[in-house]
Amino acid sequence: MTDFARFLHADGPNPEHAAALQLYGRFVGDWDAEIRAQGADGTKHTAPGEIHFGWVLEGRAVQDVWIIPRPAGSPAFPIAGNWYGTTLRVYDPSISAWRISWVDPGRCVFRQQIGRPRGEDIVQEGTTEAGDLTRWSFTEITADSFHWLGEVKNAAATDWRLVVDVRATRGKG
Repeated sequence: MTDFARFLHADGPNPEHAAALQLYGRFVGDWDAEIRAQGADGTKHTAPGEIHFGWVLEGRAVQDVWIIPRPAGSPAFPIAGNWYGTTLRVYDPSISAWRISWVDPGRCVFRQQIGRPRGEDIVQEGTTEAGDLTRWSFTEITADSFHWLGEVKNAAATDWRLVVDVRATRGKG
């Protein structure tokens, strides 16, 4: 391994904004997940997954990797596809919010969002290349679990549509 991992990884939050950085910093660690994808027609598919969060860039950001694994040669996970992507979450004090970039190179999915606390939850909002609105929410957050919802809304629609529902529990180990 080159020095890249050493320079990317950080041991904890940067002291300059340590309190604000805990919004996502509390997720640092390894998580087991059950992912449910829901089609527009109501069909549902479930798959196991894993999520890994860590401090990066001198503790000024939180990065994660979300994986819906599949055995080699298996078909893609219906509706949501197979994930092997990463999110970079950077706190921006000028807007008192988080700038979020999700990249999944295997599926060529790229998302930009702004994340903020909303009560006890975290809500991230953005827009797809096609103009649909996205809302990704962390709810029911405890020290050892969270519920994540991935929703979309066509600009002409009045209601949000749930596409992905994730229940995560902190890994043991």
